[in-house]
Amino acid sequence: MIPRSRYLQSLQRALGRNPIVALVGPRQCGKTTLARQILPPDHPNYFDLEDPLVAGLMENPKILLEGLQGLVVIDEAQRQPRLFPVLRVLADRPRNPATFLILGSASPELSRQSAESLAGRVEIIEMQGLNLSETGIPSADSLWQRGGFPRSFLAANEADSFDWRRNFIRTFLERDLASLGFGMAPAAMGRFWTMLAHYHAQTWNGNEIASSMGIAPNTARSYLDALEQTFMVRRLLPWHTNLGKRVVKTPKIYFRDSGVFHALVGLRSQRDLLMHPKLGASWEGFALQEILQGHQPDEAYFYAVHSGCELDLLMFLRGRKVGVEFKRADAPKLTRSMQTVIADLDLDELWVIYPGTRSYSLGEKTRVLPLSECLRLASGSAV
Repeated sequence: MIPRSRYLQSLQRALGRNPIVALVGPRQCGKTTLARQILPPDHPNYFDLEDPLVAGLMENPKILLEGLQGLVVIDEAQRQPRLFPVLRVLADRPRNPATFLILGSASPELSRQSAESLAGRVEIIEMQGLNLSETGIPSADSLWQRGGFPRSFLAANEADSFDWRRNFIRTFLERDLASLGFGMAPAAMGRFWTMLAHYHAQTWNGNEIASSMGIAPNTARSYLDALEQTFMVRRLLPWHTNLGKRVVKTPKIYFRDSGVFHALVGLRSQRDLLMHPKLGASWEGFALQEILQGHQPDEAYFYAVHSGCELDLLMFLRGRKVGVEFKRADAPKLTRSMQTVIADLDLDELWVIYPGTRSYSLGEKTRVLPLSECLRLASGSAV
């Protein structure tokens, strides 16, 4: 088992200062495994709502929970909407004897209830699949190819990993979406998801997708919302301010897990990936996910103007504006677009991330960095 020390420490800190902590993220990313390191599943305070017996007991959550002390873990909490108002009441008790850790794979109900019933009482921690700080830089190519879901990354071979991801996609479409409260037909969502893969690392064009599928643009938008709320895709918003330029105002779409993206476009092996026209987009999405997980910026955007000048990622990091360009090239060079972006956005620094091993300067404010070096900047130590 690969240690998830960063998440474990964040979880323990949050539990020490809040009556309720919500650990959310996609299915199969390791939430349950992490929770079981804090409280074993055979403990009487551990409730898994996928167990029909436990789900039946949770029909009356106040009776079940009000007498408990210490840490209480509730897995798949979104399955019981009655739970959230009860948690609010229990969290407000004087000298509250219990702390609640709720796990969820995201759903409209979980999001709504957390915002309404638990406002001011809950800290939310978002968990993703494995990343390079956990697997180590030597595993970068394997993590990129297979993605961060633990069972996919740790599979015995590429074929087993690909089969796991295809089964994950099928189960997500046929069972998970409905159980999370989304009413999409599995076949239609499957077509949309596959079609969306061709827009990975590109701006969203809902009208084009809707026209291709023969559905209304609003329906396409609802499909995208569902994939975003279940942590399958990221909608990166554009940065626009009064620059006197015609800036792009449509979000860019990224698949959060590179392995799921590869499975949807049929890339079974590293060799298939290296020969595919989406190679550059795939690596950009993988590197962007690593940068965002590693640096945890206060805000993140992309920037583009219709004349062609663009920036892949704009991060606000502890009061500094840092631009990031992703280049799958042997030796990236300074371009006119980079110089224009630095001036337009008044960047403190521009990082050009590439898959090489050497760092070097391209001039004032601009550095070429291997992905591993950029992650070291985030952690302050070797990855």
